[in-house]
Amino acid sequence: MEFFPALLDRKASDAAAGRIEAKIAERGWGLWAAELKASGEFIGFIGLQPPMVELPCSPCVEVGWRLAQAYWGKGLATEGARAALRFGFEQLGLDEIVSITVPTNRRSRAVMERLGMQEDKDGLFEHPAIPPGSPLRLHCLYRLGRARWSELL
Repeated sequence: MEFFPALLDRKASDAAAGRIEAKIAERGWGLWAAELKASGEFIGFIGLQPPMVELPCSPCVEVGWRLAQAYWGKGLATEGARAALRFGFEQLGLDEIVSITVPTNRRSRAVMERLGMQEDKDGLFEHPAIPPGSPLRLHCLYRLGRARWSELL
């Protein structure tokens, strides 16, 4: 949550999980719980979702992840996001999947680049859900189209 405006307390976290569950029940896909294969331990979430607010790239579907810090740098976000991209392109028939973050979030940007996503050089924007003046308001946009994804397989 380093690049989010605030940490969630237990009540807000449970409410967010409830909203994620409801969207999966409604659509059949979304932000899925991520677990370690060996132990089944919950480590965060990875998946696809339309942004909750209108973005310059809307309408769109975003690939995203949030993992507990103990699981950073192990390739788990990349592995899970690849599976989410495959689902999005093969099962949902999406033409493009996007991802966004603040420019200083080097770890997430590295995951996006390992996935084959390309930064939209004209894609810098102020995130409408982040308060003006916040150092987290500026976001960059990465894109991956179906044709490029097919080339990367």
